[in-house]
Formats: sequence, C-alpha cells, structure tokens
Amino acid sequence: MTDRRPGIAHLGVGAFARAHLAWYTAHAEGEPWGITAFTGRSPAAADALTAQGCRYTLVTRAADGDTAEVLDTIVAAHPGSDDEAWLRTIGSPDTTIVTLTVTENGYRPDSDVPARLVAGLDARRITGAGPIALVSLDNLTHNGEVLRRAVLDAITDDELRTWVGSNVAFPSSMVDRITPATTATDVDGLAHLDGALPGDRVPVVTEPFAEWVLEDAFDAVGRPAWETAGVRIVDDVTPYEQRKLWLLNGSHSLLAYLGLLLGHETVASAMADPVCRAAVDDLWDEAARELPLGTQEVHAARAALVDRFANPRIRHTLRQIASGGSEKLPVRVVDVLRRRLERDPSAGIGAGAATALAAWWLHLTLQPELVDDASAPGPDSDVHDVLRAVAPDLDTTPVVAAITAAADRIRAARDTAARTPTDEGVHA
Repeated sequence: MTDRRPGIAHLGVGAFARAHLAWYTAHAEGEPWGITAFTGRSPAAADALTAQGCRYTLVTRAADGDTAEVLDTIVAAHPGSDDEAWLRTIGSPDTTIVTLTVTENGYRPDSDVPARLVAGLDARRITGAGPIALVSLDNLTHNGEVLRRAVLDAITDDELRTWVGSNVAFPSSMVDRITPATTATDVDGLAHLDGALPGDRVPVVTEPFAEWVLEDAFDAVGRPAWETAGVRIVDDVTPYEQRKLWLLNGSHSLLAYLGLLLGHETVASAMADPVCRAAVDDLWDEAARELPLGTQEVHAARAALVDRFANPRIRHTLRQIASGGSEKLPVRVVDVLRRRLERDPSAGIGAGAATALAAWWLHLTLQPELVDDASAPGPDSDVHDVLRAVAPDLDTTPVVAAITAAADRIRAARDTAARTPTDEGVHA
C-alpha cells in the first residue's frame, strides 16, 4: 500500500519518465503525489512493474561510480490497451495532471494518442471532475501548444471542445536527462549495489544531471511542489528550449556526424577528440550570441554539457543520435544561423555551423550505410542538395564556399584519424 495521492496519470511510461518525472515527483516536498502509469500499447512494462509492486531502482551513473535509490512514485501500472482503467483514471477528481512521453509521432494526426486523450477528457467532463492539465514531456519546441492543437484537432464534439477550452491547461515544458537503455549487465550489477531493490528486473540507469523547466500555466489545477525538487517554474519556456536545442542538441548532431566520420562510436569518445571539441566550441560560441539568456546562464550550461558529454560510463552512441538529420538540423543549427544573419547580414556562416552542415553532407556521401533518414539527400548529393534539404534560402555562394571548405578540413582530419590507432570501445 502507498500513501501517495494518485494525482498524476502518465501515458507512455518508459525509462525516461521513470528517471525524470517520477524522480522529481519523489523528491518534491509537501503532499506525496503518485503516478498511475500507462504504457503505449504493449503490456510488458506494466506487467514487469506490477510484478514488483511498481517499485524499481534508479541507478545514477556518474563517472566515478554508481549510486542507487528505490522509487515508489508509481502507484499503479496498466497496459495502454486497458481503456477502462484509462477512462476511470482521467475521469477521477483525484487526477489533476496528465503527463506524456509518446515521442514526436504521438502528436501526429495518424496517431491514436490524441483520440485516447479526447476520450479521457470526455469521461472527465461527464463525471464533472473539474480542471486538469496536460503536460508533454517530449522533446518538441512549444510542446504544450503542439499538444493542445493535437487534442483540439481530434475533437468532433463542439460541447467537448468548449469544455476543454475552459477546463484544460497545456503548459509547455523543457526536459533533459540522458537515460540509456538498461542492459542485462545493469540488471545483474544490482546485486552488488547498495540501496538497490532486491530482485529488481526493471531498473533504470541515468546520468547525474537532470533538468525540468515548466511553464507556470496551471491556473487552478493542483500539482506537486516540483519546484522544491529543483524544477524551474517560468512564465516562458522558449529561451530554455532554445538553449537546449542550440547547445545540447546542436552539438549532439555535430558530434554524431563528425565523430562517426573520425571513427568514434560514443559522445564521450568524440568529445575527447580535439577536432570535435574545437568544432563544438565554435558552434556553442555562435549559439551563445543568439540566445536570449544571460552570459552566466549560458556559461553554466556549457560547463555542465562538457561534464555530461565526457562521462565515459554513459554510453550514448553517435549512431543513435545521427538519425533524422533532415528534421533535426533546421532547428538545432540552421535556426541559429538564420538569426545570426538577420542580426548581422555581413557575419556570414560561422565555423561551427559550417562544420555541422559539412559533416552531415559527408555522413550522407561517405558512410551511407549509417544513414537513417528517409528525407535526406542520397549518397551522390552535393552541397546544394544538402542546403535544399535543410536551408534552401541559404544556398548562397558564401555559404556554399564555407561548407565546402569545412568539408575539405573534415576529409583531412579523417585521413589523419585513419592512420592513428584508437582505443574506442574500451569503457569503464
């Protein structure tokens, strides 16, 4: 039994939600809140959690070792196919927050997620359970607005649409915590880790860093005192979204394409390469000039990223990050470049952006077997094809010349790397 109030329903429970939402909720002061978790559709995660009373071990993996804590924030776990439990939970006055980790695909018109949310909201309207907040924890810019549009577009009943407009809040949020897939080795290692749940079969491994920036748009909706656990409650999430996209995600893309070209497999290995590190610093310098945040805030974010990227015990693979460049680069790299040129048309493309775009081009043409991007140009593409895919308005002579020169430098560095022995693959 638990004394936690089952005030949060979460759709799409997985490793990230258990390392982030559940962790922050467990550490919030005041009334203890609990989470009623629903999987996407498969019952596997729900069955595994239920078998051990919904308790599990969170392993925090720092560079110097692991620590463990047992989280009991989840009070019930259901397969997403359990429509009766879903409608009952959303229709309950105890539930005032619905959170989601359903990936970008969950917000598209062909997804069943909006329809499931609409069904739950209709059940709540019928029971008269009162206001509720729907909070996306997915890596989408303005995710609250994206979620609101997806829900409204799925409503066919005018009365329900009016009710949603008056009773449902859609706060935007920015979340961050690297949470790699749990391996059999991780599970076996719990036997020797102090503080772990005995017999745990579904632990979660995560990095020490965690961040959550949440829009203060809950109106009269009750929520946990997340700010007491370190959540930043703000009027506008946009600057923090930009900081994450341009610093963390932008450098991740750069490291993925450049690192793979230079023979690296992980973020930590690429970050230790002077060629990659110099390119990342260039990209960060360019982003810093366009961020609407103070110098100290940006400096602290960069310092934290250096520590996080260098952690050799969080095996974050470059191949995983490299997927979908045609969708990611416009918001991670090109957006900064456009703002730079709007601010100063004579500034030209910076070295960081030029290297990122050149590295993607060479990723497509020199290692097509690693490409996972249906919208990307093919292996015979030239620099104009690359720009047409991510920034057609920037296909100008100076930009093309800068990217071409950056590509030449990468080829030279690649030739040097091919002649240099590496210890890639050896991990603490």
